[in-house]
Formats: sequence, C-alpha cells, structure tokens
Amino acid sequence: MSGQILEVWGDPIAHSLSPSLHTAAYAHLGWNWTYGRRRVGEDRFAAELAGLDDRHRGLSCTMPLKAVAFAAAESRDDRSELTGAVNTLLLTEGRRRGYNTDVGGMVRALTEHGITAVERVRILGAGATATSALVALAEMGAREVEILARRPTAAGPLVERGERLGVAVRTGSLMASSPDARELTVSTIPADAAMASTTAGALADAGGALFDVGYGHGATTLTAAWHETGALVVSGEALLLHQALLQIRIFATADVSEPLPDEAVVLAVMRRALVGG
Repeated sequence: MSGQILEVWGDPIAHSLSPSLHTAAYAHLGWNWTYGRRRVGEDRFAAELAGLDDRHRGLSCTMPLKAVAFAAAESRDDRSELTGAVNTLLLTEGRRRGYNTDVGGMVRALTEHGITAVERVRILGAGATATSALVALAEMGAREVEILARRPTAAGPLVERGERLGVAVRTGSLMASSPDARELTVSTIPADAAMASTTAGALADAGGALFDVGYGHGATTLTAAWHETGALVVSGEALLLHQALLQIRIFATADVSEPLPDEAVVLAVMRRALVGG
C-alpha cells in the first residue's frame, strides 16, 4: 500500500506503546505507512483534526478524546453507538468514520485466556472504559453486573445502558465491596490510584479472575492481591494488543471483521514488539 500517515492522539501520550505495535505490523505486511504519536487535548482536537491533509489515513484516539472523536465522526459502528466512545477514526474517501475497538479488544483478550462466556461479573470504575467493558461483557453473555466506584452516583448512566443491553446493573461503593462471588472482575480504575490493601484483598477473595485494563505501571495493590489468591490475572497489554489489531483491520479495509493477511503471524509480531516495548 502507498505511503500513508497514521497517529495516536491523547494527553498524556508519551507512554503509549501503540506506535511500536502498529509499526511492527505494517513492516511485516510490507505497507509503506508511518504511525506516530501526537499530544492533543480535548480543547485542541477539532483544530488538529481540521489541519490534517489527505495523507492522513486514520487516528487512534485515547484518553481524553474518545467522546470528542465520537462527536467528530460522520458515521459510527454499532459498538461506538452503544458506548458513546470512538477510539478509531478512519479518514479515507473524504469521510470521518468512527469505530470502537476497545469492546472487541476486551472480548478477544479474555477469549485468548480461556474466558469465553460470563454471567455474573464486577466492574471497578465508572468511566468511559467501564462503558466499553459493560458492552463487551454483555456480548459475552453477562446478565448481572455490579459496578463499584469511588462515587457510586457516577455509575448512573451505566445502569441505564445496562437496561438497553438486557443486563441487570447494580452499583456500590468501591470502598465497601460486596462479598458476593463473581466469575470475573474488570478493573478500569487508573493503575496509579491509591487503594488500601484490605479493600484489594476483599475484592480479590470474591472476584474470580481479574482483567486489569491499565498497563505500563507494573504491579499494583489490586494485582498483588489477586496474585496472592492464585486466580487468573489478565493484563491491560492484552487489551492494547487486540484492540490495535482490530484498528489495523479498519485502517486496511474499513471492515473490522475482515482478517489481515497472515493475521496469526501479524499478531505474533505485534506481541513481540509489545514485550520489547
């Protein structure tokens, strides 16, 4: 494919591993594409987007840009509409098409670790990533989801979204977790957020497997508590890897369901790039 420019935007952005993943994939596929990073906040997003020329094929949008990317998209896939968040913009054919690959990336990451279906799960946090987690878990068959947040009132929109998805959502305080057993806990809280070891231990004891979507911060109080129980821990790098693969599908053909050429090898190449940092 001819030379094209792709970038990941967000603020902060220096920590992003996306350039390593995408660059490795493009090199293996023999595509003359470049993938960089740009620090862009919500206040500058519209101006930066308007300044792109036709060499720019697409964008990966990370925090805090998923809502403004949703608003900027002229069309959106179903997962974007369900979450209200776009993390991928395809800028071809004079259009801005929006996609959410976080949902599919979560499903693929969990499936890779043997979790193919769930019924009773827990989500920690109530932000945009929690919304993608709720949609992903609904796709995997979840029927009962508990949302624990530092401010339980912030989870109100997730209760409403659960009703649309046919999922019973109840909320509670992260500091006073329920003892009810769950098959899976998905943590969307920042990796550097303070958490008492007693709170983490209580969550781990009744939380099933842990999918901690954060990455790049090493072991946390939460993951340490889970490791003590011996339960499965799926790291955020798995989400990063699989959502990036889905983005590349979109950048290639505009079809997230269309596998890449030699995709199993492409994924392996990207995984090695992720480990290498």
